[in-house]
Amino acid sequence: MTLTIRPITAADDFPALLDLIRRAFAYMDGVIDPPSSAHRLTVDSLRQKAAEETGLVAFDGDRLVGCAFLRPEPGGMYLGKVAVDPQVQTRGIGGALLAAAEGVARAQGAPRLRLETRVELVRNHATFAAWGFRKSGESRHPGFDRTTTIEMTKPLM
Repeated sequence: MTLTIRPITAADDFPALLDLIRRAFAYMDGVIDPPSSAHRLTVDSLRQKAAEETGLVAFDGDRLVGCAFLRPEPGGMYLGKVAVDPQVQTRGIGGALLAAAEGVARAQGAPRLRLETRVELVRNHATFAAWGFRKSGESRHPGFDRTTTIEMTKPLM
């Protein structure tokens, strides 16, 4: 595998990026409630997200295999829409995207990365913990009387 990670540009293939995110998040269907916000993404909204945030894409040769987005927030940066092509998961692409995201965050002086993962996705909690994230909070989506989201934070400084 020849992995390359670089920032998303306006010239990138946004339909392919949207397809990647939808395929990577598809396993959540029927598992999490409410459904993933990935379902609300469109090519146009993804293009807007990339214009407003720092997006990273991972390629194996010329094949798109992963992405992640970073957004500044008070006290650090929010890491979201981390997606790896299901056909190549467990090959270190997620960890490489995280390392690239940490580099971006550190270059911008962010003292921490924060992410959110659904309470039902226990394997994700374990993966993020192995990457140095620790549970830092819980929240619930509007209309729910139970925790739906786990917040996890990783100090960078």
